[in-house]
Amino acid sequence: MGGTRANPEDKPPAVSLRVQTLKNRPDFQRATRAPRVAMPGFILQMRQRAEDEAEGIRIGYTCSKKVGNAVARNRAKRRLREIARLTLTQRGLDGMDYVLVGRKEATANLPFDQLQSDLSKALGILHGKVR
Repeated sequence: MGGTRANPEDKPPAVSLRVQTLKNRPDFQRATRAPRVAMPGFILQMRQRAEDEAEGIRIGYTCSKKVGNAVARNRAKRRLREIARLTLTQRGLDGMDYVLVGRKEATANLPFDQLQSDLSKALGILHGKVR
């Protein structure tokens, strides 16, 4: 059996919060009225939930028809899901809703590394406004 073993030096992420996906229209509408940061490849909206709402991080993805046909929109959302998976598990804050909005011709075409670094920058900007 050729599995890999965990290295004892590997540490779990500093924040191991459960990430849930936003699916209801009212959640997206509330995030629309929240602070946002526009980056070249996407727009990040962040909303702090009320204390009586569930814990954890929630994230939503949206791409309008301006992004392109169904194939282009799905490709853009796949890329947004992947950068969120890689970044939000370490940098996301508990009790927040994040919405990533795809941008025309940019989300699907920019280098993946740039999208990932832009998400880290956008989180830093928005988290600075919350604290």
